[in-house]
Amino acid sequence: MNAFDLSIWIPILPFAGFLLIGLIGKKYFPSISGWLATLFMGVAAALSIYVAIDYFFLSAPSDGHYIAQEIINIPWLQFTDSLSINMGVMLDPISVMMLVVVTFVSLMVHLYSTGYMHGEKRYATFFAYLQLFTFSMLGLVLSSNLFQIYIFWELVGVSSFLLIGFYFDKPSAVAASKKAFIVTRFADLFFLIGILIVGVTGDSFDFNTIIINLTSPEGAGKLSATFLGVSIITWALTLIFIGGAGKSAMFPLHIWLPDAMEGPTPVSALIHAATMVVAGVYLVARLFPVFILTGSGAIEIVAYIGIFSALFAAVIACTQTDIKRVLAYSTMSQIGYMMFALGVSNMHHTDGFTASMFHLFTHAFFKSLLFLGAGVVIHAVHSNDMRDMGALRKYLPVTHLTFLIGCLAIAGVPPFAGFFSKESILHAAYATHPDIFYLALITSGLTAFYMFRLYFSIFWGQKEIHLHHFHGEAGWSMKLPLIMLGTLSVITGFVPFAEYITADGIPHLAETDIMFSIAPVLMGLTGIGIAMIMYKSANALPDRVASAGKSVYRWAYHKFYIDELYIFITKKVIFNLIGRPAAWIDRTIVDGTMNLIALMTTEISDSVKGMQSGKVQGYAMYFFAGVIGLGLLCLYIWL
Repeated sequence: MNAFDLSIWIPILPFAGFLLIGLIGKKYFPSISGWLATLFMGVAAALSIYVAIDYFFLSAPSDGHYIAQEIINIPWLQFTDSLSINMGVMLDPISVMMLVVVTFVSLMVHLYSTGYMHGEKRYATFFAYLQLFTFSMLGLVLSSNLFQIYIFWELVGVSSFLLIGFYFDKPSAVAASKKAFIVTRFADLFFLIGILIVGVTGDSFDFNTIIINLTSPEGAGKLSATFLGVSIITWALTLIFIGGAGKSAMFPLHIWLPDAMEGPTPVSALIHAATMVVAGVYLVARLFPVFILTGSGAIEIVAYIGIFSALFAAVIACTQTDIKRVLAYSTMSQIGYMMFALGVSNMHHTDGFTASMFHLFTHAFFKSLLFLGAGVVIHAVHSNDMRDMGALRKYLPVTHLTFLIGCLAIAGVPPFAGFFSKESILHAAYATHPDIFYLALITSGLTAFYMFRLYFSIFWGQKEIHLHHFHGEAGWSMKLPLIMLGTLSVITGFVPFAEYITADGIPHLAETDIMFSIAPVLMGLTGIGIAMIMYKSANALPDRVASAGKSVYRWAYHKFYIDELYIFITKKVIFNLIGRPAAWIDRTIVDGTMNLIALMTTEISDSVKGMQSGKVQGYAMYFFAGVIGLGLLCLYIWL
């Protein structure tokens, strides 16, 4: 069996772990279920790395291209001669890269969780859910067609619902899981409609076949078909992007992400930093050749929604005090970076594609590092509020150092990984969309500010706290993932990413422009400097700044009242103007009609039931009455 055939086992391993631990783990081996799940993920991660090495280094590209290879393609539902739903496994540069990201980050989260979740009553159940989520995400990235990706897309939603609501005895966790499920299901409806339109237009659900059919000269006629003045394929791709925006928490479908922090911190690291929230980016990248065909259509929507989401989330993150919510809005902002990097690309400039995938790769490591570091802090302080923290560097030295590395990486400080991937995104934006470039530059400064506001508040801070019953930093099951992710947050920026993952599959050399890097680095350092002045030691400057911009601060602190707007639209508009009239029609007209029919049936049956009384005299009377009636009728006809 070659390396590519082994890729089939990568999703099977966590699925087997889910079945084993979910069915019998709690009863027969509750104490070791975490380590068993970690073993499954360790083998899956090793296989993923082996497949990646074979794909990128041992198997030479065909004609200079890294080509997509279908390992399995099993027909499932046949609609027409060309249109069918198959189940397959496809390997190409971005799916192989995602295999490594998902399995490695999941392995780190599994290992970390053995310590973090120790003592939980539902310890085995938690790891069963983690295994199910990992299986779902791996199935998504290996899917060879749109319908298959939709199946695993929904399974990812179900498993994330279970993980977010893991503490089901907490009303806030239950509400958060329902909110995430409802918002993403709403977006997924549009996704499904888009899939159907693309399938009919491209005469296939298979990714490669759709791209070939729509990019060929014969596909020009299909691209010219319009609806309301906009091409059908633009409508379809926009609907698909709405599905991706829901999963990736893009504005205005972002409202579920901060609330999802109610789940255990390792869940936040896995779902909301490195895997599920990048599913939308992966989806747009998967259909990237079709997106850029629309010219200034769907791809422009991706670009401007991406940059607005990045800036919007960065502003909110500057005011939040919950450590996990700051990281949640940071995630939304960084996903916005990936989205607009794809959106600024066109037929002639596709560097944004590589830059987006590069940032997805580096972000997975330093953002999961930040979430896991936050988990150690919360574990020690027993609070999520960074106002309850301070001077923790002396108590948590490993966490302090690795968290600092994560902050430097996300702030784009060289030579950390985030510098290289952000730089490539900014360079791609500058080449085609200068307006987006300048907004992204401002966002990068805000990112550095709010991340180091968080860092100084936790590890330096305004006050020194004394930890009660503190028995030292977390054990090695929690520290080792921090060290490994911290190391990767330093070295992954040096990966020659453009040699392996490009829009056309052709490797090329990426060049770093030192002069271009000056402005982004200065913006980042400025943000860090301002955060240091305001938060490294106790002073009144933060309060004075908040008071000076009281209205802006209040709006940002309350997340620009987007949640309140949704509640108003839902309760006052949808429920009152649509729900109440619909309920009245249902109760009065529909139910009333059925009740009237039932009443009439009862009345008629009451009036005729005397005819079936069982009395022979009555039957005889009806008989003779009938005979007399028939006789009179015949006499009338004869005369």
